[in-house]
Amino acid sequence: MSKTTGSTAERMPADTPATNRKVIALAIAGAFGGFLFGFDSSVINGAVEAIQGEFDLSEAVTGFAVASALLGAASGAFLGGRIADRYGRIPVMLIGAIVFFASSVGSGLAFGVVDLIVWRVVGGIGIGLASVVAPAYIAEISPRQMRGRLGSLQQLSITIGIFAALLSDAVFAASAGGASEMFWFGLEAWRWMFLIAVIPAVVYAVIALLLPESPRFLVLHGKEEKAREVLHRVWPNGDVDRELRDMKASIEDDVTAKRTGSLRGPVFGLKPIVWVGIILSVFQQFVGINVIFYYSTTLWSAVGFEESSSLTISVATSVTNILVTLVAIALVDRIGRRPILLSGSIGMTVSLATMAVAFSQSVTIDGELTLPGAWGPIALVAANVFVISFGASWGPVVWVLLGEIFPNSIRAKALGLAAAAQWVANFLITVTFPSMSSWSLPLTYGMYALFAGLSFLFVLTKVPETNGMSLDEANTLLPHKNAAKATKPAKPRS
Repeated sequence: MSKTTGSTAERMPADTPATNRKVIALAIAGAFGGFLFGFDSSVINGAVEAIQGEFDLSEAVTGFAVASALLGAASGAFLGGRIADRYGRIPVMLIGAIVFFASSVGSGLAFGVVDLIVWRVVGGIGIGLASVVAPAYIAEISPRQMRGRLGSLQQLSITIGIFAALLSDAVFAASAGGASEMFWFGLEAWRWMFLIAVIPAVVYAVIALLLPESPRFLVLHGKEEKAREVLHRVWPNGDVDRELRDMKASIEDDVTAKRTGSLRGPVFGLKPIVWVGIILSVFQQFVGINVIFYYSTTLWSAVGFEESSSLTISVATSVTNILVTLVAIALVDRIGRRPILLSGSIGMTVSLATMAVAFSQSVTIDGELTLPGAWGPIALVAANVFVISFGASWGPVVWVLLGEIFPNSIRAKALGLAAAAQWVANFLITVTFPSMSSWSLPLTYGMYALFAGLSFLFVLTKVPETNGMSLDEANTLLPHKNAAKATKPAKPRS
């Protein structure tokens, strides 16, 4: 067979152990922002009841305090793409580290709920920045044959961050005798749950200072010699000249096609592929996954578990999330993105529907919600099946797709818009859960089950398969042209 001229990713260096180690190390470092993302967004789980008691908050205000970080995350994601396109991926990481640090100190020393909300919003900006820059950076330094697995490291880092946050919450609460009890230096344990985040924030800043800039960003901004240096470091066995030629040709193609950085298109003002990214992000949140990680301690306490037991259940759930994310990483480049998403949608729909049925059997005894008989264990199992279904599919795979479906010229901005939509959706789910759950838990989980079912139909009809394609091939896809043929991974060209 004749050789093709190929694209950037097709001329990636040979799949040698040395090359793999270098790329994997860079991807892991780039994904550390996901750790802070998971830690900062979930650390409030163990502090919810203590904060509610400390500041005498209603359910609605409690929900807003928990969700306030997500407003900042939407802003950070929206701005992060633009900052990343103008100044680079590394500066965005550094800004994220700084605001994470400031938020952890401010939240830990908050003197009132308004103060706490302000610092949570600041932390949310860091979350939003990290949610944009990590998948973009990883996609741009990864060879095609490893891009799915390396892209999944973002979600793995998020799940590890969630686990670390919940574990530290449990340790502080257990050491102090409760989240509201005094601990070191006369500060309550819940305050130390926030303050401990200064450590990973500093680590993230150090990592950002050591990472090379994305070669694609450098080429986009005419810094070819710097891009050449990075490529020599990342892909020492590759044909660097050819890589650079292909990157430049891809950029020229974007210009020729009038895709010079604008998100505008014929579908409600945006390009169709941008809408695919936005809707994928919204569905990822509308299934209610973060209710499990933001409110699980409160939820299990409400159905009869002690605070210590509830924290232990939350930690165990986060461990499950990590393990199933590893499964997704192992499979995403083997069986493709679409099959994983479709199977995940089915599992989420069934488990959420089961939780809705279980909570429809709840009774209130002495003002406390209780699940009688076997319904408590059934709800607990269903919740973990839901986490497994999400963690092995929609959690990591959506981030992989967001990193690879957009054209080079709009990748950071489109990712920023999709991530902002994700955080707005996350905010809506998080802020409404306390009020909705106090009104009807069965209806709440039934609504999440409905969205899970709709996510199956969306993937089936609109989401293209990008497995086995170079980054430049993947981001030329249009959803309506690929829905029918996307059931099989694309074969590499020879």
